Amino acid sequence: MMHELEKYGNIPVNVAVLSEVTSQYKFPRNKIASMEKHGEIIRLKKGLYVVSDKISRKSVSRELIANHLYGTSYISLETALAYYGMIPERVYTVRSMTTKRAKNFTTPFGSFEYKTVSSDYFSIGLRQEIIENRYAFLIATPAKAVCDMIVATPNLRLQSVRAMQTYLLEDLRIDLDAIKNLDKSIVEQCIEAGKKKEELKCLLRLIEN
Repeated sequence: MMHELEKYGNIPVNVAVLSEVTSQYKFPRNKIASMEKHGEIIRLKKGLYVVSDKISRKSVSRELIANHLYGTSYISLETALAYYGMIPERVYTVRSMTTKRAKNFTTPFGSFEYKTVSSDYFSIGLRQEIIENRYAFLIATPAKAVCDMIVATPNLRLQSVRAMQTYLLEDLRIDLDAIKNLDKSIVEQCIEAGKKKEELKCLLRLIEN
């Protein structure tokens, strides 16, 4: 059994996968419950588990969990900015964007939050981050993560380049060099597809100046 579970590494698995692993048992679901009780697998939500790192010998990836917990989704907002080292704060809630309705989850690995965006906006500026050729997760590029912060933050009104600069430098504490290096083409696509067009135009002008 240990070997059978180990092959899944840190990739979340559903009940169907676990039922295959336990198919030789008379009551597979009872075996799954026993595996959870003994800490071999950890429940993320109903029907979705991750193999314990003691068995998988792989450290759990909160980014990978976020992609599997609620989808289709991608890592973004402060989580992506912290991942790229663009903001100094440590981020405790893993925040993502989705085309489905907004939702929050609390798991043994922390809190996961999902914000809703339109499907045409969703697909802009994403990248697949491949970790040690073992697993991959979907994450916003730096430019898309900044656009998402502007689009997804309620009551955020930034009507000038100066106001945008103050927000990015003082509120988010993003370095000015990092702002200047953002991909303009992604911001332009977000302006076409997203909300808060005037704010995103201010961001574009700030990058260009």
